[in-house]
Amino acid sequence: MKKTVLREYAKLIVRCGVNVQKGQEVIVYADLDQPQFVQMVVEECYKAKAKKVIVEWNYQPMAKIHVRYQSVKTLGTVTEWQKARRQHQVDTVPCRIHLISEDPDGLKGMNMGKLAKARQMSYPILKPYHDQLEGKEQWCIAAVPGAAWAKKVFPGLSKAQAMEKLWEAILFTSRVNEDPVKAWEEHNANLNKRCQYLNSLGIESLHYTADNGTDLTVGMIPQARFCGGVEVSSQGISFNPNIPTEECFISPMKGKAEGIVYSTKPLSYQGQLIENFFIRFENGKAVEAKAEKGEELLNTMLSMDEGSAYLGECALVPQASPICESGLLFYNTLFDENAACHLAMGMGFADTIEDHHNKTLEECRALGINDSMIHEDFMIGCDSMNIDAICAGGKVVPIFRGGNWAF
Repeated sequence: MKKTVLREYAKLIVRCGVNVQKGQEVIVYADLDQPQFVQMVVEECYKAKAKKVIVEWNYQPMAKIHVRYQSVKTLGTVTEWQKARRQHQVDTVPCRIHLISEDPDGLKGMNMGKLAKARQMSYPILKPYHDQLEGKEQWCIAAVPGAAWAKKVFPGLSKAQAMEKLWEAILFTSRVNEDPVKAWEEHNANLNKRCQYLNSLGIESLHYTADNGTDLTVGMIPQARFCGGVEVSSQGISFNPNIPTEECFISPMKGKAEGIVYSTKPLSYQGQLIENFFIRFENGKAVEAKAEKGEELLNTMLSMDEGSAYLGECALVPQASPICESGLLFYNTLFDENAACHLAMGMGFADTIEDHHNKTLEECRALGINDSMIHEDFMIGCDSMNIDAICAGGKVVPIFRGGNWAF
């Protein structure tokens, strides 16, 4: 891939993604697959007048070794220096850039039960730091190709060809063209118009149906609003948290979901795939979950804490989107969730509450925003997906027909 094009992508992530401000610190999280591109991103951060940029590297084989040899207690211990680092982040509110490229099967064989117990140990200690940063940060998740990931998406090509093809797919769906910033301004404006219409309806619940057996009704929080594309931090700085994105999303009312929903794409969770599954809800809680592949992992995910069995997000994505129309299965949630309507188990978004900047996190959760240590999206959209909005007075408004917008 031409360096000039990659430079434009790096600039898009820094300027339009996190929107680095003069004097801000930045943390870049990346795997070892694309060090030259990470270098470009770091340089663009400094060109945007960042004060300091830190890169934290991840390597899946090393993660597997740590989990194999460390005890649960050691894995779950949060040391004093780790607490100090988190406190520094609370004090400085750095931008976060996540460059994902991991192998969808890269953690296959790892003891997920052991890792889950360790995360359950550490989360109560880390949670106060997370909560203090809620709504304040600028963050962006974007992607770069990894060799194993590329071969998963394009198994019939050589490694070099697959990497090039995945670069092309990432850049196309991320709207990296002659003027990426302008393209994103237009895209954000379109998503905003969709959200404004949805928010004008006074939706009380969404009813999902599809030919695969999905029949699910999800209740809404009266004070919640659909959001999409650009967001604004409590410090008044705009940013795009996902590159790419095609969704209009909202956080539903905890405890209000009835029925059954079937997945339509694999879910990559903790470096392993869960495929062909359904989840059944009663009184908002997942009470049954079955999968053809990864069922034990699915149920582990749903039992991480009290909130992990409840919904945290409802996202509307038309089949007529660049990612879906590419015909590719990315085996990566960032892309696959933006090719189909999806739901998320676990943590809801406080920033979907109207006037959330003038409310505490506790107040947002008291209104019905779910709280959890996980937030895991899974895809449910398909060509037969119909969604109706049940509005005040029982009025029914079509939102989706045949997998696409009905308005």
